[in-house]
Amino acid sequence: MEIPEQYKYAVIPHIMVDGADKAITFYVAAFGAVESFRLDGDDGRIMHAEISIHGSTLMLGDADAPFSPPGGAGASVALHVYVPDVDALTAQAVATGAELLSPPTDMFYGARQSMLRDPFGHVWIFLTPIAS
Repeated sequence: MEIPEQYKYAVIPHIMVDGADKAITFYVAAFGAVESFRLDGDDGRIMHAEISIHGSTLMLGDADAPFSPPGGAGASVALHVYVPDVDALTAQAVATGAELLSPPTDMFYGARQSMLRDPFGHVWIFLTPIAS
C-alpha cells in the first residue's frame, strides 16, 4: 500500500482540542479549511477528523488524556501553513475571532508572515513566499 499523497514528505500536525466540532467550524470560516474526513464517537465527540487548509493537511479531534495540551490549557504546537495571500487570510481570521499575535510582516527569510491564536489556544503561523 502506498502512502497517500497528502502525507508524503510531511509531518502531519494532529491537534487535540476541547470542542473539535467548533474548531473545525472556526477553521472553515477563518482559514478557508475544507473538511475531508470525520469519525464521530458514540458520545458525539470527534474521535478523528482531517481538514485541509490551502492544501496542507491537519488532523484533529476532541481532547482526551493523554492527548490534551500540558496543564489542560494553551497550545501544545504551533502550526505553519503556506498560503497564497497571507494578508487576506489574516484579515479573514481576525474578523472571525482569531487573536492577532503578529501582523503580516516581510521576514528576512523570504516570506511574508503573520501569527494568530485561535479560540482553542493553538498558534498558527501563515506565510506567503516573497522575492528576497
